[in-house]
Amino acid sequence: MGRVAIRYKIMCDPDADADADAIAAAMESLESDVGVVQMVETKPLAFGIMFVEAHCVIDEGDGTLDAFEDEIRAISGVGEIEVLQIGLI
Repeated sequence: MGRVAIRYKIMCDPDADADADAIAAAMESLESDVGVVQMVETKPLAFGIMFVEAHCVIDEGDGTLDAFEDEIRAISGVGEIEVLQIGLI
């Protein structure tokens, strides 16, 4: 089985009054059976809104991408998750 590199854009949940820095810290300490987080950055979007960009590597296989994204969604304050880039390693 191969490995997949994914770059995510993670938005804060506007209803939860979430903080992008708190989400970034939680992403850095995320422990998963299917993948690892290699780099996390907070970036400005517009009008003071921040988002988290995460570079991750996960195992290729059925359901691994969904399982990894479910673990990201379980972080408090995470709203929308968007895949910006994906490719095989």
